[in-house]
Parts: sequence; C-alpha cells; structure tokens
Amino acid sequence: MSETSSPRIVIVGAGPAGIRAAATLVEAGLHPMVIDEGDRAGGQIYRRPPAGFTRPPKQLYGSEAAKACALHALFDRLAEKGQLTHCQRSSVIAVHEGRLHVLGEGGVQVIGYDRLILATGASDRVAPVPGWQSAGVYSLGAAQIALKAQGVALGRRIVLIGSGPLLTLIGAQLIKAGADVAAVLDTSPWRQQVQGFTGLAARPVVALRGLALRARLGRRYHAGVRLERIEADASGVTALRWRDAGGRERLTSCDMIGMGWHLRAETHLADLAGCGFTYDEQWRQWLPKTDRMGWAGNGVYLAGDGVRLLGADGAEIAGRLAAAACLSDLGHAAPSVGADLRKLARLERFARGLSRAFSWPSEMVRTLADEAIVCRCENVTAGAVREGADFGGGEANRVKSLSRTGMGRCQGRYCQLAAVELVAAQAGCTPDAVGRFRGQAPVRPAPIGAFLQEG
Repeated sequence: MSETSSPRIVIVGAGPAGIRAAATLVEAGLHPMVIDEGDRAGGQIYRRPPAGFTRPPKQLYGSEAAKACALHALFDRLAEKGQLTHCQRSSVIAVHEGRLHVLGEGGVQVIGYDRLILATGASDRVAPVPGWQSAGVYSLGAAQIALKAQGVALGRRIVLIGSGPLLTLIGAQLIKAGADVAAVLDTSPWRQQVQGFTGLAARPVVALRGLALRARLGRRYHAGVRLERIEADASGVTALRWRDAGGRERLTSCDMIGMGWHLRAETHLADLAGCGFTYDEQWRQWLPKTDRMGWAGNGVYLAGDGVRLLGADGAEIAGRLAAAACLSDLGHAAPSVGADLRKLARLERFARGLSRAFSWPSEMVRTLADEAIVCRCENVTAGAVREGADFGGGEANRVKSLSRTGMGRCQGRYCQLAAVELVAAQAGCTPDAVGRFRGQAPVRPAPIGAFLQEG
C-alpha cells in the first residue's frame, strides 16, 4: 500500500454533482482531484458508452441529451487542460482520519485530503418479492446500464416491477430500443399517484414529459398491482405471478425481471467520514445531515442524490453549492448562491411529490412470508429476520449480527430497508426506532492482495 501526497480538495464521484463541484472549484483557481469508478465522467444518469458505440446521445439520454453532452464536454475540457486530476476506474473503499483508501488498477493507495466533497449518488431501492433471488432478476439500474453502455436488453421477454419515474423511463427506453417488454407493473395505485400531483406541479414540464413517457407504455402499464411471486426453474425466471388493481390473478411469462422503487441514497462513505444521519419518514430511509449548502462538518460536504434525492438537475445545483461552501470555508471568494437555493427548494417540492405519488411498499414488505428471501447475498429469509428481532430487541445492528442480514457483498444496500421494515413490524415500533446498519470498511468488495505491501 502506497501513500500519495495530499491534495487540498478531493471529490468522490464524477456524476452531475461531482462535475459541477469540480468546475466551480476550478473557476476559483483551485485544482481538485476527482475520484470515480467509471472510465469516463457522467455518472449513472449520464453514463457514457464505450468508444465506437453507434447510438447517438439523443437515443441514449432522450430529452436530457443536451445536458449530458454539455457536462461531458465540460469535464473533459477541464481534465485535458490539466485543471483537475481525474482518477478513473478507482473506488474509495474507506475513509479514516482525513485519508481515503482508494482501490484502483494498481492496488490500494492512501490519499489525504483537507476538504472532501462526497458526490456518491444513489442506487436502486429494491424490495424483496418471493423468488427474487432467481437468475434473471435485476435492478432497474442494471437494465439501464446494459442498455446505455452496451446497447443490449437483459432478456428476450421483460417484465418491469416497482414504482417511480425510473420504472416508466426504463420501460419507455427499452421499448424504443426494440426490446419485448411484456408488462410494466406499478405497486402505487392511481389514487395515490394523483395525490402527489400537487408537488409534481413544481416542475410542470418534467411532469408532462413523464406522462408522455407513460403513454408510450400503453396497455403494458398497470397501476396498483400486488406482486405475488417470481416463478423460476433451473435456468432462471419463467414468469411473474401478480394481481391487478381489481384483485384478479395474472401470470405473465418472461425470462427477465427488472425491479426498483425509486432510489436509495449511497451513504456508506458519509457514514465512515463521521456524518450524522436522520430518518426521513417520507423517503423511508436514513439520510445524512447537512445544511442547505451541503456542509456536514469536519471538512466534509455532500452533494447530489447521496444526500438529497433530487435527480440530475438537483445534483448539479447541489454540486455548485457544496463547492461554494468549501470555498467559503477556505477563505476564497464564493459565487452567489441565492438563485441556486431557490431552485433547490422548487426541486425539493417536486421530489416530495414523487415520494407521495410513488411510495415505498411498506405493507408488502412487512407481510412477506417467512420463507421469502430478504438478503440475497447471505440467503437470509424473512423468518430469520423476524427471529433476530425477537432476540435482538428490535435494534438493526443486533438483528444484523444474529441473522447475517446485510453482511454480504452489497453490505445492506439491497436488503437493509426491507430488513428494518420487518424488524419494526415484529418489534411493534417505527423504522426510525430500529436504526440503521453501521457502515463498515471496505464499502466495496476488495481483493486481499490489494492490501498487501510489495516485497
């Protein structure tokens, strides 16, 4: 393990938030380091395909193509001019006492920082459905990555399940690309979606754009469904058993299922960096505590979906705000932030509308059969989680240690929210009383050899 000289400011993540933060710092005459797991900047929402990929940006990003291309060009220009240091294909796996442990192609190196901006984004929020451990079940994000990065659909006959704008977007993208999408099944009923429309009116153009995408799904789209079971054989998924809003049992044959209920903030590094957390009842998850600028204390700033689930536009604003807060703390002149704060407030109203319209399926999770798998990494059932709650007193980390839920490769990214719902139901308390799984290093799987010193 080697140790490099300490750059003054390090940004983790090269999505919209990280790019805008870097550009703001460069404009102030600073030289940030940007660490990102991808080969090229863009993040998940504006993920770039490999060189030689033939599909144009309009097909990849739809109405957001101009924004995506502008961000790509901005970051590339800063990197080519040497105004920032870009560490691509590198993953920050630990934070400790002002140092980042970064896993790259050459192993693990330690990078010190004076100021740290975490723009780690979000990943799919998934809920367990009986049979979801079968081959052929993916997250919606995985389906989108395959489409954007490789131009492929992950199945010959596809069913998408969950709730939220990503469900509609990926369904429309797959259909446009020629994939056979058999059904798009939304667990949120129409009445609930209409109730959230007041908040969605904060961004009427975006809301109307979403309705237009929904229209492309046609009769494939069903609201207010109840998901019963994913059927599978030795080769993988064969069908989905579900009930429509009228209670009629349906069976849809398929060989791939994509699932997702909006997003969950990626907070592992914020946890290791010492940030405080608060439970957000509306989003049904623990989110880091920051001020309006993204300042979290101890020289750490958060931006993007890793702290507020506001989408790409909100991430760009949050990146500028976090950089401005950083500049102020360092004694540099910072750009005016009044307009950005007003825009952020409007985006938050819209996001709250989304959370009301497309909610996390708490009741579905709490009523899982005991034999249903909750933690796919460790093959832990709902019954085992409930038993852990009985012995662990309804506290998240005790149940984790007793049942091994959240101890696998994903470290709870896919199972924690569902496990907490089960524990809360069993203990007769609310999810915020159960608590959250503590972050552990390394936050990503890392080979033992990467930690061994040469010689």
